[in-house]
Amino acid sequence: MNGAVSQTPAEAGLGPVGESLRAVGLGPATASTLEGAIVFVVAFVVIYLLGRTVALSLLDRALDRRGLDDHARRPLVLVGRFLVVFVAVGVAFGAADYGNFLVSMAGIAAAGALAIGFATQNVIANFVAGVFIYADEPFRIGDWIEWDGHSGVVEDISLRVTRVRTFDNELLTVPNSELTGGVVKNPVEGEKLRVKFAFGIGYDDDIELASEIIVEEAERHPEIMAEPAPSVRLTELNDSDVGLQSRIWIADPSRADFVRIRGEYATAVKRRFDEEGIDIPYPIRTLEGGLELAGDRSVVGPAE
Repeated sequence: MNGAVSQTPAEAGLGPVGESLRAVGLGPATASTLEGAIVFVVAFVVIYLLGRTVALSLLDRALDRRGLDDHARRPLVLVGRFLVVFVAVGVAFGAADYGNFLVSMAGIAAAGALAIGFATQNVIANFVAGVFIYADEPFRIGDWIEWDGHSGVVEDISLRVTRVRTFDNELLTVPNSELTGGVVKNPVEGEKLRVKFAFGIGYDDDIELASEIIVEEAERHPEIMAEPAPSVRLTELNDSDVGLQSRIWIADPSRADFVRIRGEYATAVKRRFDEEGIDIPYPIRTLEGGLELAGDRSVVGPAE
């Protein structure tokens, strides 16, 4: 025998941190466990801080160069943060030599992911729909949208739900799959809105004069666009009136602007019609026929 002291597997695998822990009197197994935990925490913190400082800063600069707005930046920043945490955890597990632990956890995670996938189909569907909303941009924060009988202004878009403020000041939390699975109307996507308004005049009124008044009042309103120019067309010959439909354009409209401008415009046209003697007739119904009283041959009038 050469007098050499044999080492246990735990002692043989100790690193500098483990040796320091052994020096203060800890057992080999305890020192090995604490060494792995310390290395894991230190590696995670270092990689996470480097990722936040370097990787996310580079991502912000790249997004700034592309000129992306908050609508597109938010999901990309979230994905970047998730990747930083994911990489930090992976490197920390490798540095702490938790390979066997990762293999065991991978099988458990696969089974858990399958069960969670079945239980959260709606959540996943909304998440995928949120990705498509960010990619296709059918609407943005601040847009006025209409869908399935609802309407309002988009206040927030996340990867699961979209929050819409109605014109009655109610906040709707709408699953993203509902907005991607049906028709969504975005009246202001082109940064201007065409408004149609029908005026009915009498058959005896001057159509050309009425058309001139409709166009002139549109041109006088400061918030109605001059280009495209306002226009008017005869569109209907109704039972009691002649229908003249005007088309005007509003720049950068909100729902409130649309309602207010339309009301002011219609009021101005009505006032001019009254001044020029142009009538806006209401429907008239003429009923013809006789009245037969069952069992009676005459109707007794008032007593003399």
